Amino acid sequence: MTDPTAPLPDLGPQTRIVAQLADHVSDAHLTAPTPCPDYMVGDLLAHLHALSVAFRSAALKDFGPSTDTAPTTARPVLSPDWRTELPKALDALADAWRDPAAWTGDTRAGGVDLPGAVAGAVAADELVIHAWDLSRALDLPYTPDPEALSSAHTFLQAAAELPDRPSGLFGPIVRVPEDAPLLDRALGLSGRDPGWRR
Repeated sequence: MTDPTAPLPDLGPQTRIVAQLADHVSDAHLTAPTPCPDYMVGDLLAHLHALSVAFRSAALKDFGPSTDTAPTTARPVLSPDWRTELPKALDALADAWRDPAAWTGDTRAGGVDLPGAVAGAVAADELVIHAWDLSRALDLPYTPDPEALSSAHTFLQAAAELPDRPSGLFGPIVRVPEDAPLLDRALGLSGRDPGWRR
């Protein structure tokens, strides 16, 4: 699901984009809908915080509750201090994946054992797609980091071709034109309608 000859992406530019979008969230936004049917904005922010912690631990191969718990086990709960905690968690995530060792060997995330390189691609995918979710919920423009988007799309395309996942990894694939922008194609592979508006 990853190209071993490709340079390792720096997740920092994409985590900064997520943090910048989160800066626009007011308390009134927390109950607004998002493209994730089960998540309001507050839930999405809690999920972003939890996945940042989990994928930092996955990069460090520091296994425990954050790496061993499936994201579907419990609904994420937004911390009262999320405005300071989320940016710190995003920075720590990016920092951990700057170590080439993070991309080698095996690790664990969401209770699933997987190669480090795949975990890094999943982290990029989560950051790219959920940043779009947040931008749509806030009705803000969004341009993902090109490296993170490329990594996310490569991962999603490979996942879509798995024989045991005919309907997509994260839900039924939404068909978009082959010449659509790369972000739209990634969104479709993730089960999202690129035209979603609240």
